[in-house]
Amino acid sequence: MRMDSQKYRKDVRSKRAPLFFLQLMTWSLLIVSTLYAAVLPEQIAVIVNTRDVNSVEIARYYQQKRKIPAANIIRVEFPVTNSMDRASFSVLRNQVFLQTPEHVQFYALAWTRPYRVVCMSITSAMTFGFDRSFCASDCSSTERSAYFNSNSTAPFTDLRIRPAIMLAGSNVQQTKAMIDRGVQSDGTFPQGTAYLISTTDVARNVRSGVYESVTAQLSNRIKIETIETDALSHKEDVLFYFTGKAEVEALETNRYLPGAITDHLTSSGGVLFGDERQMSVLKWLDAGATASYGTVMEPCAFPQKFPHPGIVIERYTRGESLIEAYWKSVAWPGQGLFVGEPMAAPFAGSRH
Repeated sequence: MRMDSQKYRKDVRSKRAPLFFLQLMTWSLLIVSTLYAAVLPEQIAVIVNTRDVNSVEIARYYQQKRKIPAANIIRVEFPVTNSMDRASFSVLRNQVFLQTPEHVQFYALAWTRPYRVVCMSITSAMTFGFDRSFCASDCSSTERSAYFNSNSTAPFTDLRIRPAIMLAGSNVQQTKAMIDRGVQSDGTFPQGTAYLISTTDVARNVRSGVYESVTAQLSNRIKIETIETDALSHKEDVLFYFTGKAEVEALETNRYLPGAITDHLTSSGGVLFGDERQMSVLKWLDAGATASYGTVMEPCAFPQKFPHPGIVIERYTRGESLIEAYWKSVAWPGQGLFVGEPMAAPFAGSRH
């Protein structure tokens, strides 16, 4: 994470500073939504890699659990690698697009690899198409998502994009368990807590600046605790957990309620395999979370490239499905990977 690099500090002090702080201020605003929704099975298309036996098994399991229509199962074939090149991905996305029913609004990617397309995450590349404006060149901003904090309940119909999320895990059993937690969460109205963690890692603690306003606006809806610690431990009611660390300790000591959303702001949390320096988001899922998010390329700790805690909490507790609330919380998602059970809706039917 290079938030505190000399170059970055120089850029912020330079003529770019007014733009940066304007963007940061805009990100910090929490706009209360007026709609609530839950994604329906016919709105989800599941993409399966027929060359990957694990993908085939996960897609079949998810279709069964969520009663996804047969017409919404999209079968393609490509190599199982960590990253795809641009040409191969363009062929893949074209094949997917041609098979997708017009009414589908979201994609569930039934695999764990690949997770990146050159400089974009696979979920953002599938959503927007490969576009370098969504990639960072050193410490720079990227293209803004039109879906950010949107009240749209049909992003393809309204915006011509289908937000994507990965049905992924460290193994098939963990992925199935994550899916089960999402299904179990529906309409449960859990009495959980949102933990907003302020760490000693200054470069990765940049989201803490909005914690006070989030608490002020949303504490009448859900219990919120702002805690200064590097590792939350032995909590029995975790529904949200937002922090900033390269490695988060004691994950397994907490109990994550079905539907829990958790993530850590760091450089390469979305690098699912092979990064020994920073924690993969898969560790959150192994510990019992239902969704997480991380970047696949160096983001330089722009908070706009990570989920806004207030937007996630506000929309999720208002009744939106996980894929809606999580995707709408990221202003610049090009480098960010979404992993989780998209239809999870613990507060479905809420009329807050």
